[in-house]
Amino acid sequence: MSFPNMSNPSNPVVFFDVTVGSTEIGRIKMELFADIVPRTAENFRQFCTGEYKKDGVPIGYKGSTFHRVIKEFMIQGGDFVNGDGTGLTSIYGGPFADENFKLKHEGAGLLSMANSGKDTNGCQFFMTCSKCDFLDSKHVVFGKVIDGMLVVRKIENVPTGPNNKPKMPIIISECGEM
Repeated sequence: MSFPNMSNPSNPVVFFDVTVGSTEIGRIKMELFADIVPRTAENFRQFCTGEYKKDGVPIGYKGSTFHRVIKEFMIQGGDFVNGDGTGLTSIYGGPFADENFKLKHEGAGLLSMANSGKDTNGCQFFMTCSKCDFLDSKHVVFGKVIDGMLVVRKIENVPTGPNNKPKMPIIISECGEM
């Protein structure tokens, strides 16, 4: 199955408001493909809304960073556990299985699960900045940017240091569901 050109109006739409340093750079709106990968989409959605709670406290993407940026490839974030790409949690308790690989990394603006191998999905994700077909059948595509691609490009162009870590903090200052 190739990437759907039309949005499904029944799919959830979530957003990130992003700051670089202390500067607000805009909002990214994303459609989550709940019609194709419902478990993966729901995990991400709940981390956007703060619905998922640990010890009564909402946990999720608000206040977390994009910790890895590789120009012309992808921007990675979602590690609100450790902040460095080593953290993993999910609304399902721990790592969860690759739901399916129906959607492909066909171009820029796709939302896909970061992992450390087969069936190790958690809270980390990346957004593609170009076609990444070498990731097909290794990472689950579960959404797409429907507004705010310019914000993705701004993040992509933040200077980086060792391990592709941005030299300035790139923070999800607010997030939720539209």
